[in-house]
Amino acid sequence: MTTLTGKTALVTGASRGIGRASALALAKAGARVLVHYSSGATEAAAVVAEIRAAGGQAEKVAANLRNARGPHTLAAQVRELIDGRLDILVANAGISKAAAIENTTVEDFDDLFAVNVRAPYFLVQQLLPSMGDGGSIVLLSSLAARASVGTLSAYAATKGAVDTLVKHFATALGERGIRVNAVAPGVVATDMSSFTKTDAGRDVTLGMQALKRIAQPDDIGGAIAFLASDDARWITGDTLHVDGGSKL
Repeated sequence: MTTLTGKTALVTGASRGIGRASALALAKAGARVLVHYSSGATEAAAVVAEIRAAGGQAEKVAANLRNARGPHTLAAQVRELIDGRLDILVANAGISKAAAIENTTVEDFDDLFAVNVRAPYFLVQQLLPSMGDGGSIVLLSSLAARASVGTLSAYAATKGAVDTLVKHFATALGERGIRVNAVAPGVVATDMSSFTKTDAGRDVTLGMQALKRIAQPDDIGGAIAFLASDDARWITGDTLHVDGGSKL
């Protein structure tokens, strides 16, 4: 993969799971990585330490993206750390809530859209003046945006919104050479998909995949690093399905 040496990246929700894997992959490619977290300060510090131990550059930044002003707070911190230019934004932070339509509350619905849609939208807005021409923005979509998976209707709606934002952002920012894409994982062995640790959950997951193993965060982090690199220089406005052939 093309080197990312000299590039600066922000990864939200980078203290664990796919965010952590993305931060490590970007750092391995040479990028300086800003590791965002909301509540996992210890875990974020461990990610920073791992990157530095491997010879990379990393700092941690904190903000609660559930709050309306969270993206603004995070963007202000980022501007203080970077040398006037951010090259890569990976808006990975997200939450999920499984519930039948009848049991979905207004509070849960609003929380899902606040973190999964509002936060990345306004983070892009606030960081645009700092985004370098030719930069890359990667949002996180999901298999649930294109296929019915479990009782995830409200969560799926947020990811459908992400797929829509990608196209609008890519069109608006194309003149600056800024590429905007999304990665849509299937089921990944993270805290958000803890059911993969049960025999029943594993059977259901493998039953809908062409590739017969449970995905790991590294499987997604590498794809995100690819989209951030110059190897993906002619890809924009697209959602890359990284799901092991789920629901074909």
